[in-house]
Amino acid sequence: MSQDVDATGDSSSRTSKNDWLNLAIKTLIDDGIDEVKIQVMAKKLDVSRSSFYWFFKSLQDLHDQLLQNWLQNNTAPIIEHAMRPAPTINRAILNVFECWVDERLFDPKLDIAVRLWARREPAVRAVVHEADRRRIDAIKSMYLRYGYDDENAFIRARVLYYMQIGHYTLDPDETLDARVSHVPAYLLAFSGQEPGPQDIDIFDDFIARLNSSRSGPED
Repeated sequence: MSQDVDATGDSSSRTSKNDWLNLAIKTLIDDGIDEVKIQVMAKKLDVSRSSFYWFFKSLQDLHDQLLQNWLQNNTAPIIEHAMRPAPTINRAILNVFECWVDERLFDPKLDIAVRLWARREPAVRAVVHEADRRRIDAIKSMYLRYGYDDENAFIRARVLYYMQIGHYTLDPDETLDARVSHVPAYLLAFSGQEPGPQDIDIFDDFIARLNSSRSGPED
C-alpha cells in the first residue's frame, strides 16, 4: 500500500499503531476513557485525525484493542504463573506473588483504570468479570494441585486474589521492602503452612534481580 499523505503533508509513516495504542493506554490511566479521543490524541502525536484510520477502524475498535491489551498484559501472566510447577504450595504462591511486585507482569494502574471504565460500560464490565473468573480459576487450580479440596481451594484463591486487588485499590503508603518483609506471614495465611527458609531465599533473590533491572547498569 502506498503512503497516504494529506494536504498538510501528514502521513501514516509519522506514527505507528503502537504510538496510538500506548498513548490511549496512558490517557486511560491518567484521565479516564472519556479523554481517549481521536482528535485529542492526534494533536498530542502531532498528526492529522485521518492518520488514526490507518490503524483502527473506529474509536470502538481502539477500545476493543485496549481491552485486549489489558487481557494480554494483566491476565495472561497471572494464569501462566499460577500454572507453573513448584515443589510446594508456598513456592507456587510465590510464583503468583511475582506478578504482584513486577509491573511488567501486572500493571496495577492499568487494572484500576479498566475497572473504573467497567463501572460505566456493561460490555466492558462483562470482560472484566470474565478476566477475574479466569484469574481466580487459575489460582484455585493451583491450590487443587497441592491437595486442597474444591471449596477450600476456591475460597483461598478468592482471598489471595481479592486481597491483592483491594491492596491496589486502597493504595497504601507502603514500600516494596515493607511488603516483602511480610511475605512469610502472607504465605502462612494463604496456605496454612509455614514457609521454609529456602522459599523466602528464592523470593528474595527474585526481588534482588527485579531491583537490579529497575536500577539498570551502573555507570
